[in-house]
Amino acid sequence: MENYSIDEILLAVEEIQNRKKDIKNMKSITKSFKKDYSDVPKHTLKLIEEAEETK
Repeated sequence: MENYSIDEILLAVEEIQNRKKDIKNMKSITKSFKKDYSDVPKHTLKLIEEAEETK
């Protein structure tokens, strides 16, 4: 069994917390990139949907 100093343990806890924050930030960034087609005419929307289907 290895012995760890308090500083090593606190550093490990801080790294874990930072990773969790990074993951939350990445999730919020990806949500903000969702496409908003609310101002696009319906005919154009249909063309966009067809183009995405052919990818």
